[in-house]
Amino acid sequence: MHFEILVEDASGKIALDILLKKILGTNGKNHSWRIFGYKGIGRIPDDLRKNRADPSKRMLLNNLPRLMKGYGNTYKKDPNTTIIVVVDLDDRDCKVFKRELLNIQNQCIPSLNVLFRIAIEELESWFLGDPQAVKSAYPKVDSRQISSYKQDSICGTWEKLADAVHPGGSSALNRLGGPSIGQIKCEWAEKITPYIDVQKNKSRSFQVFLKGIQRLASVMN
Repeated sequence: MHFEILVEDASGKIALDILLKKILGTNGKNHSWRIFGYKGIGRIPDDLRKNRADPSKRMLLNNLPRLMKGYGNTYKKDPNTTIIVVVDLDDRDCKVFKRELLNIQNQCIPSLNVLFRIAIEELESWFLGDPQAVKSAYPKVDSRQISSYKQDSICGTWEKLADAVHPGGSSALNRLGGPSIGQIKCEWAEKITPYIDVQKNKSRSFQVFLKGIQRLASVMN
C-alpha cells in the first residue's frame, strides 16, 4: 500500500513520519508513504466545484477539494493507494466535521480511497495519550498538569502540554507569538513521538488512526 498523507502543520508531519514507522514496523518495507505538512488547517470552501484557493498559501482545507481532484486523476484506478487526511478537531462538532470532510470526497472524486482522521482536540492529545513518553522526553515535566488532563477533551490541549513541559508554560509561549509556538510544537514532535507506545496510547482518536493504518496495511497487533 502507498499512503499520501496530508496534515495541517509541520509538527504533524514530523510526528506522523515517526508514528508510521512505529505502526508498520518491519512490515514497513512492504509499504511506502509521503507526508505533506501545510501551514494551517484553513476552512472548507463554500462551493467545492468552484474552489479557487491559492495553493501558495498552503492552507489544508482551503486546498483540499483541488488536491482531491488531482489525486483522483492520478490514483482513482489504483486500489493500492490511499489518501490520508489528518486534522485537528479544535472546537468543531466532530460528527458534523467528519460529514463535511466526507462531502468533499463525495463531490470531488468518490472513487478515491480516502481515510479521514481527526485528532481530538489537537494532535498534542496523542502525545498526552502516553504520559510516560512525555516524561521520558521531558524529565522535569510538571506531573500535576499531566495527571489533570482528561484524555481527548476540549480543554486547550497544546496549552496543557506547554504548561507541563515549557518554562513559563503556555503564557510564555503565547507572548512569543505564532512562529515560536510552531517551532516548539515541532520540538515536541521530535522529542516525544519516538517514545510513544502506539499500542498503549490512551488517546481514542489516536487508536482510531492506528487501527485504520493497520487495517489498510494488513498489520496485526
